[in-house]
Amino acid sequence: MKIDKIDLGPRPVLLAPMEDVTDPSFRLICREQGAAMVYTEFVSAEALVRNINSTTRKLTIDDRERPVAIQIYGREPDDMVEAARIVEKAGPDIIDINFGCPVKKVAGKGAGAGMLRYPEKMLAITKAVVDAVDLPVTVKTRLGWDCENKIITDLAPRLQDCGIKALTIHGRTRSQMYTGDADWTLIGQVKADPRMEIPVIGNGDVKTPQRTREAFDLYGVDAVMIGRASFGAPWIFKEVTEFLRTGEVPQITVAEKFALLRRQIRESIERIDEYRGILHIRRHLAATPLLKGIPDFRETRIRLLRVEKENELLELLSYIEETFFGAVNG
Repeated sequence: MKIDKIDLGPRPVLLAPMEDVTDPSFRLICREQGAAMVYTEFVSAEALVRNINSTTRKLTIDDRERPVAIQIYGREPDDMVEAARIVEKAGPDIIDINFGCPVKKVAGKGAGAGMLRYPEKMLAITKAVVDAVDLPVTVKTRLGWDCENKIITDLAPRLQDCGIKALTIHGRTRSQMYTGDADWTLIGQVKADPRMEIPVIGNGDVKTPQRTREAFDLYGVDAVMIGRASFGAPWIFKEVTEFLRTGEVPQITVAEKFALLRRQIRESIERIDEYRGILHIRRHLAATPLLKGIPDFRETRIRLLRVEKENELLELLSYIEETFFGAVNG
């Protein structure tokens, strides 16, 4: 599968853009584990134009991540165009436009998925960004604003006509947020539309290698994007890509998984500082499937999510690995 001239290979699996999740370290780890392409955290066009330091830092990419996309969001065409030009200078492989974020502070202000209420403005912004830069531009969006307004089947060809090189669809409406089940039927309808010539990427509730293969087989998408299932589990990309290639899920040891979590901790602290780096990584530690379902683990989990010192956190992880997984490692 190609996005413009970027060859991602057959049945590629991509890391979704996620705020406070897809930092440079996590992106690189996911690439090493098999993600065919990664996306930055989403970048506010308005903040980028205003040169807000916390936003401009999100433009930092490592050549080892490539191919990598920087995603921008906003509601004003002029800001989006200027932001796209700033992003282009940062040197990503792709510029992605976020028309899918459902959170109130974004969608409630008319950006992200909020733009689904104003499809003509969405199209105008898309065309303006495409015309403003030389890099390939892609779009990520949802089925529609709510269940009464699932507009994606009509919207997709019009977005394509704006000149985008790929379209990612999350199988929920904005009003659903992340509740209920993702509906892939409309994603499949978009892909089956004979008017569609660009790649269609499916997203939503892809949590296992088996579900990834079903997404390709049942809905014909060109690529699959994994988001929340990667929290605290970057190894999912190795599991998925190996399963797609061989039909077998690779055996990743507990020790290997703990090593990846330790690496995330260390690199998060190196990138920010000890206190904020640990705060940042807690989302992964809280969500990692490695620590789910362990009997009598509640008190240890509370300690894990309260510790504020790197040495204490790493010591606690070693205690958890030895105490609850010693037999597995042995």
